[in-house]
Amino acid sequence: MRNSRTSPRAALLILLTASFLLVGPAFAGNDVLGEIELSGASKAEKTSGVWVDGQYVGYLHELKGSKKLLLLPGEHEITVRQGGYLDFVQKVSVRAGDKQTIAVKMEKDLRVQLPHVTSEIKLDVNPNRAAVFVDGVFVGHVAEFGGMGRALLVTPGKRKVTISLPGYQTFETDIDLVANQKSAIKTELVKGGPAEGTPLPQ
Repeated sequence: MRNSRTSPRAALLILLTASFLLVGPAFAGNDVLGEIELSGASKAEKTSGVWVDGQYVGYLHELKGSKKLLLLPGEHEITVRQGGYLDFVQKVSVRAGDKQTIAVKMEKDLRVQLPHVTSEIKLDVNPNRAAVFVDGVFVGHVAEFGGMGRALLVTPGKRKVTISLPGYQTFETDIDLVANQKSAIKTELVKGGPAEGTPLPQ
């Protein structure tokens, strides 16, 4: 049960404004918030998406520096997710002024079978840290599927691609692909979307 004093919206508002707070001298004396540092050894962990109390906040490797996880004191649930892997879920008790480090280890989901025949979608989306979902399933962030030699491989057929980032309007498109077809999605996310991010996919 979550601490009644801490709402997901309030916690994430702190996260999203942290980059502005950190550059100001007033933040140096602010011991109200607690910091959660997520560490991962492999690419699977570093590129995994992170949700706090069910709301997407970014991918693991970027949550440091000006984007570090600063949360209000209380109970929170951290979920780390990657396509083809089991979810990593950790409940944490955040204390004001304290820093906690959580070692994340992603385990392969042996129930997932990769398709023998695929289609390819190359992504050219700004900002490239946005989360990518195919048919409602988180598969990674944009930067993993763009540039030389990189693309999103999907099962042929009609797919729904959703690209989302807190503070930006969500982009959605339906794409119908045949086997071995190559396609591309190019867009720039529009600022002004909900600050709480994308809900954790079920």
